[in-house]
Amino acid sequence: MTKQELNKFKDTLEKKQAELLRVIVNREGIEIEKSPDALDEVQHAAERELAIRNLDRDSALLRNVRLALARFADASYGTCLHCEEDISPKRLAAVPWAGYCITCQEMADRNQAMGQESFDDMLVSA
Repeated sequence: MTKQELNKFKDTLEKKQAELLRVIVNREGIEIEKSPDALDEVQHAAERELAIRNLDRDSALLRNVRLALARFADASYGTCLHCEEDISPKRLAAVPWAGYCITCQEMADRNQAMGQESFDDMLVSA
């Protein structure tokens, strides 16, 4: 991968990180509101649950973006964390924070769907 391509991916990741930080700071949707009306209470609870799920999703994405930026520091960006092969530039263009090549990601997704350990869990337990 060329230096110019790497810089483009790094710039994309830094912009995504800034965007996610702005979104995560806004946590107004998870405050608990009391209402005398039971239906309003249920609606507030559903809205709060949705806000919490969005916050969880954005936090996980921010973690992945930060991990990808950290891989620039040790010059491992663009290399699969599992098989150590190069990650396709097309994949990185679509998902710049990808840590796995498409083959390893599919295998990890299958393992997760079957309730087995993910690559990350295997690395932690090793």
